[in-house]
Amino acid sequence: MSEINDYLDKNVKIIIDRPLGSKHPEHGFVYPINYGYVPDTVGLDGEPIDAYVLGVSDPVDHFSGKCIAVIHRLDDNDDKLVITEDGCQFADEAILELTNFQERYFKSTILRS
Repeated sequence: MSEINDYLDKNVKIIIDRPLGSKHPEHGFVYPINYGYVPDTVGLDGEPIDAYVLGVSDPVDHFSGKCIAVIHRLDDNDDKLVITEDGCQFADEAILELTNFQERYFKSTILRS
């Protein structure tokens, strides 16, 4: 898990493969925020490291921003980065509310630097 924590407070480039308003291909829910991954990375689940992009109100296909937190799943090996525009902050409660569409199925904690 220490590798994903290395992203905290760093600028990160994200490829958005599930833009705001798109539908999940298997589960059918609609993404209320932009969701993507860090290219050329491998997380503990063997897939690229995933990221929620907060504070962007339009669908985008890529985004560069600051990692303000990591959602560490206690019952799964697929932690998520929380990315925002530099200088934008969200309280833990706001992060949980904005990511609840997916995180409600997991036990997790929010890690900060």
